[in-house]
Amino acid sequence: MADKVVYYATGKRKEATAKVRLVPGEGKITVNNREYKEYFPREALLTMIVEPLKLTSTDQVYDIIAEITGGGKTGQAGALRHGISKALLEINDDYRAILKKEGFLTRDSRTKERKKYGLKKARKRPQFSKR
Repeated sequence: MADKVVYYATGKRKEATAKVRLVPGEGKITVNNREYKEYFPREALLTMIVEPLKLTSTDQVYDIIAEITGGGKTGQAGALRHGISKALLEINDDYRAILKKEGFLTRDSRTKERKKYGLKKARKRPQFSKR
């Protein structure tokens, strides 16, 4: 029996990280051992996740198994989309032009700014008192 070829990639957005595996199959998406439609609550997130697969016409060709940590649901969905896009590049480099044009290969690096000493939050100052 020949081993199936598995493609790996890591997607990131804000504080979320998604470890993605693409396995030849019939288009099933599993996130943290759950069906992705069960894991993500909003319809907008579901369409966002499958966009790279629809653009490259591979939505019925590969099964996706993802482990996602950190961030909120929207950040996790963005990280998953980024990971799927990077994994598709492992399969075929011709997809780069399509995915790059849509902005799926760009990592959204906005993270929470750290708190500075003497301040209440990252930028919020204590109230000024004249007396």
